[in-house]
Amino acid sequence: MHPRMVKLLKHHHLLAIATSANDIPWCASCFYVWNNKEQWFVITTDPETRHGSQFLSNSNVAGIIALETHRVGRIRGVQFTGTVTEATGDTLTSARKDYLLRFPYALAADLHLWIIRPDHIKLTDNRMGFGKKIAWKSK
Repeated sequence: MHPRMVKLLKHHHLLAIATSANDIPWCASCFYVWNNKEQWFVITTDPETRHGSQFLSNSNVAGIIALETHRVGRIRGVQFTGTVTEATGDTLTSARKDYLLRFPYALAADLHLWIIRPDHIKLTDNRMGFGKKIAWKSK
């Protein structure tokens, strides 16, 4: 994965995720942590939320992480697609550790953790030139 992509994923903490069930789309914002070794996002949401329940019926998701700026030359962000699953077993242990390290105040919360495994990420970074894009695909 390109170092600029990793830097953006590790630096930010809020993503927008798109889900769908019965051909009806939905978007939600979630705090996330990026695990570069595993190449996955960890998020938390209750399975009773609209997007949480849609994860269970359709694990295919899309999302974005974007820097908001008025300066066109500074625009950067990623778009991604992938699958989402509930964190369980060793994955849950690892995900919980990562999430609480990034968001220690969440220790008091009832965390229901999910793993998003991206299969495609596209970085746009106008600092490298207008509309410059770098793509990554999972193996």
